[in-house]
Amino acid sequence: MTLLITLIAAVTVTLIWYTSEKARKMKTGILCYMFWGASLMWLVDAAVEYIEDGADYFIPSSADMLNDTFLGLSVVVLALVVWTVYLLVRDPKKRF
Repeated sequence: MTLLITLIAAVTVTLIWYTSEKARKMKTGILCYMFWGASLMWLVDAAVEYIEDGADYFIPSSADMLNDTFLGLSVVVLALVVWTVYLLVRDPKKRF
């Protein structure tokens, strides 16, 4: 679930970055790097878990899925907070 959430965020932000010049000026590329990096991290984690657990990896309990969902959402929120702080520090529109 965590991998799925970060992949959805990564693809969404990448499409926004690719299609909008305004988004590129707002440094969404940094956000793309964060989401794709998190997705790669969760992909490696899933591969290692599959190697350790085998086919049981694909039958998670509902509590595990809920925990993974909260973890994935918190990763997305943390990346957005870091990106916002980056924008405040760099000030790409030169307003401050």
